[in-house]
Amino acid sequence: MPGVGGCLSSAGKRHIMKKLYILFVFAGLFVFPKTGAAGVGPFPKKVHRILFLGNSITYDGKYIVDIETYFIMHYPKRHWEFINVGLPSETVAGLSEPNHAGGKFPRPDLHERLARVLALTKPDLVFACYGMNDGLYLPFDEERFRKFREGILWLHEEVVQSGAPIIHLTPPVYDEHRGGSEGYALVLDRYSEWLLQQKDSLDWKVADLHFPMKKYLEGRRQTDTAFGFAKDGIHPDSLGHWIMAREVLLYLGEKGVKDAPTISTVLADHPHGAEILALVGEKQHMMKDAWLTAAKHNRPGMKKGMPLEEARVKEVEMEKEIWLLSVGR
Repeated sequence: MPGVGGCLSSAGKRHIMKKLYILFVFAGLFVFPKTGAAGVGPFPKKVHRILFLGNSITYDGKYIVDIETYFIMHYPKRHWEFINVGLPSETVAGLSEPNHAGGKFPRPDLHERLARVLALTKPDLVFACYGMNDGLYLPFDEERFRKFREGILWLHEEVVQSGAPIIHLTPPVYDEHRGGSEGYALVLDRYSEWLLQQKDSLDWKVADLHFPMKKYLEGRRQTDTAFGFAKDGIHPDSLGHWIMAREVLLYLGEKGVKDAPTISTVLADHPHGAEILALVGEKQHMMKDAWLTAAKHNRPGMKKGMPLEEARVKEVEMEKEIWLLSVGR
C-alpha cells in the first residue's frame, strides 16, 4: 500500500498519526460496542469490514450509501465499515468490445486487480455485483456466457481462499426501451438465473436484485409508459439504487423495509435521517476514490483519490459526526 512519505514531512506524518490515534480511541468509546438495545444486527460478530465489488453501478454507490445509512440508524451501537471499490466499465468475464469507449481503452478486467484489492482491504465479507457489462450489450452468445460463468467461479474461489465469505448480487435490470440494445434484457435474465441456480447447486449465497427490479419496472410501465430507472437503460437513478438496497436488506433479514417505497420513507423514522444520508454519501464519495487509488487499477479517466491515510483521518471525523446525529445529539 502506498505510504504518505512522498507527500508529507516527518512532522506532518506524526501529526496525522497522532490525530488518528486520538480519533480512533475516541471512536472506540462510542462506535464499536457489539451488543445493545438496538440489537446485534444481521452479520456475524466477526464481520466488521464489508467490501463491495462491481462496475460503474457499484462505483456510483448510492445503494451502498442507502444500506450503510439504514444500519447506522437501526443499529447505532454497532459499527461496520462499508468499502466501495466498484470500477466503471469493469467485467469479471475479461471481455471487451473492440470500440469500447470510442476505442480509447478496453474494459478493465477484475482479474487484473482483485488480489491487490483483497490484500489492501482485508474484508470480512464481500458483496459482488457483475453481469451488466459482461455480455457486452450484445445478443446472447454461449461463449460470452461461458466466460461470465468462469469469471464468477474464479471470483468466488479467490474470495473464499482469502478467508472471507461472498454474497453474489444478480445484475440490475437492463431497460431496452431506453438502452436500445435489443435482446440484452434476456441476456441478463439468463446470467441472473444462472447465479441464482448456484444457491442450490453450489450452496452459494446469492441475493437477487435483477428480477425484483424487472418486476417493478414492468409494473410501473403498465400505468406510466415513460417510467424508467435509467436514462441510458443501464445506470439506475436514486429510486433504482433504493430497490437494489432494499433487496440486499431483505436478503439480510431486515423485513421492515419490505414495503418502503423509497429511502425517504426509511429516513422519516429518524429526526436526522436526511442529514445522516448526506454525510454517509459524502464519506463514501471520498473513500471510494481513496481505496481505488491505493489498490491501483488500469482504467483511464478516474478521479485520483487522496492518500488513504489522510482519507481515513477524515473518515473517522465524519463518522463521529454521523454517530452523534444517529443518537440524537
